[in-house]
Amino acid sequence: MGKMSPRRTLGPHQRCRALSLCSTANPTEKCTSLLAGLGSLLAVWLLLPIVVDAQESVTLPSPLSVEQSTQLARLRRAEIVSARARATAAENRPAQVAAPPDPMIMLSADHIPFMGQGADASAQFQQDFPLSRLLHHRRRAAEAMALGTRAFVSRAGLDVEQDAARAFFMLDERRRISAVLDEQLALTAKLVAATMARFSSGRAAQGDVLQAQSAQARLRAERRALDAEIRGAEAMLRAALALPQETPIPPLASVPSQTPPLPAAALTQAALGRRPELSMMRAEQQRARADVDVMRSMYFPMGFVRTGPAYTMTDGAGWMLMFGLSLPVWRGRLRAGVAEAHAMVQMADADLQAMTVMITGEAAAARESVSAAQARLGAIQQEVLPLSQKGAQSQLAGYAAGQVPLASSLLAFTQLLEARMDEVMAQVNLGLAWARLRRAIGASTDAEGNP
Repeated sequence: MGKMSPRRTLGPHQRCRALSLCSTANPTEKCTSLLAGLGSLLAVWLLLPIVVDAQESVTLPSPLSVEQSTQLARLRRAEIVSARARATAAENRPAQVAAPPDPMIMLSADHIPFMGQGADASAQFQQDFPLSRLLHHRRRAAEAMALGTRAFVSRAGLDVEQDAARAFFMLDERRRISAVLDEQLALTAKLVAATMARFSSGRAAQGDVLQAQSAQARLRAERRALDAEIRGAEAMLRAALALPQETPIPPLASVPSQTPPLPAAALTQAALGRRPELSMMRAEQQRARADVDVMRSMYFPMGFVRTGPAYTMTDGAGWMLMFGLSLPVWRGRLRAGVAEAHAMVQMADADLQAMTVMITGEAAAARESVSAAQARLGAIQQEVLPLSQKGAQSQLAGYAAGQVPLASSLLAFTQLLEARMDEVMAQVNLGLAWARLRRAIGASTDAEGNP
């Protein structure tokens, strides 16, 4: 007990040293603790780049455009990295399936007499190989699969860009609506001031004041709720761009193009030449046809060669050579495999035809969606909104002069708010329509969206 009492007063570093010195009495425990410590240090060293990358600060350009957002998403999203890794894995598949089976080395004691006067022994090398172009056809199938995975990388990039565009325009919509509500609150404040002035002079009832204040309160509540929606939309945009959640989102520069899209025929041809889904379907076609040849090659036998030095007690040293063939006698199984492969070819052909029809329709429909959004936005900005603004100003002046009732002013303000909301929705819908058109023709984001 007297020897243990001084250890209770050791400092932290001295205690660790004392424990390490005591552990020398048991080498196994010491090695285990050292390995555990090295494993912890290695884990920290491997995770440090990930933690640093996750906490890196990214400064976004101000203002941020949709083109910059989609480019940033393509550079940072993990889906692109995953798709590229999948393509790299598939590119290494042909070398695996085209290689012959591994050779075998066998040591054999063919005969050992009970009398113990020698033995018959041999060392054999065996190699199996197909007597057809089976390995070549397997390589073709694997190369077709690799071609499809490369097209999948392009598809993942387009999907990531579209996700980023949707998140961008969702935030743009919320911020534009907030600006509209701020302007509407300023107009409503003028209406409330006019009702208070008329009520003070005895020319309006208290109900008019309460009604105007109620409309103002509704707008304030909507504005406060919109702040939370803006924060949520900013979080979605950060996720779509693979940014840390503490990254500030600058003002957005969203000016949807009013340039008319290309004719439908040109867009259809561009879609048929660019869409990665068609490249994936064509690669599936090639793979299915290669699988037919693989199954047909199964009708041919497999061969093997076995050779090596041998020794017998009677004849002494020599050389052994053996050649063998497999017998593909179960023809029913082989015919079923070929029939299955032909059915897969028919399925691939039908899928490609269906995909071609759908892509043609998507490109044409996306073009008309852009045209409709442009027409709707033009009508709102050139006709509806100017008339609503003039009507609201006129009704406010008329109510202040006592010429129109409060209900007419509130109706005019409501119509102005709806017109402004319609303008915001039309602008956002036009931007989304361009994004859908680019996705429909398989083109990355550019200034106009035309190929």
